Amino acid sequence: MAKGERLFVKVTRESLPQVKDKYPFLYLERGRLEIDDSSVKWVDSDANVVPIPVATINTLLLGPGTTVTHEAVKTAAAANCSVCWVGEDSLLFYAAGFLPTADTRNLKLQMALACSAESSLKIARAMFAKRFPDAELDGKSLNSMMGMEGNRVRALYQQKAEEYGVGWKGRQFTPGKFQLSDLTNQVLTATNAALYGILCSAVHSMGYSPHIGFIHSGSPLPLVYDLADLYKEQLCIDLAFSLSREMAGRYDKHKVSDAFRKRVIAIDLLNKITADVNELMGVKHARRTRK
Repeated sequence: MAKGERLFVKVTRESLPQVKDKYPFLYLERGRLEIDDSSVKWVDSDANVVPIPVATINTLLLGPGTTVTHEAVKTAAAANCSVCWVGEDSLLFYAAGFLPTADTRNLKLQMALACSAESSLKIARAMFAKRFPDAELDGKSLNSMMGMEGNRVRALYQQKAEEYGVGWKGRQFTPGKFQLSDLTNQVLTATNAALYGILCSAVHSMGYSPHIGFIHSGSPLPLVYDLADLYKEQLCIDLAFSLSREMAGRYDKHKVSDAFRKRVIAIDLLNKITADVNELMGVKHARRTRK
């Protein structure tokens, strides 16, 4: 091979794994993401070099102290691996790189559903029905269902606090002042942000837009927030209270990240996202767009 020439196997749409078949996310901090002659590689602060199989990863979460080359981003995009920029250990979600999709069919479908008051409310009801399977939601307004959800979440917080024997004074978070929150709120903030990153990547990868929601509005990522509420109880809320008891008052970011990752894998989150989004949008058979 001539000097300076790189050897790559051409990546095609058909050769890429689907969203549900990929590893959910990889968090990186204090290092450099770049390209060598054959792959994307991660060089950490101690000069250790680790190959990154981007074609089998759904999301790269880049934390503080990271740099990334143009070629690395280009290669990740070609493999449909999303790149998100987050705070330390995913405490805050800042931005996500947009992934190009093979066509805009799913985006057009999403826009058509969101622009119709009737279909938008129907999808919102379907989302609430997943949390209120025994409730009669027909005829209820969006505000009414949001009120039901608020009461459910507050009751859930209290239930988990009693179950794990953890003191609870309510959900509190001041942007930029993470350390001022109590331990349970710190875990909730960290796991919520990580969940948003995974969802944003998955939504982009399936050809939908995170900016067009059916319940939330007036926020940067309404569809991501809509979907996050389907998974927070198990992935974030229960975990926050259980870890609060285990950590005994001292926040341990490594324990939080590891426990959250294990739960994401255990419930097969990416497969759930794929199935739930296609069901909500009325897509009976998942289209193989870019994954």
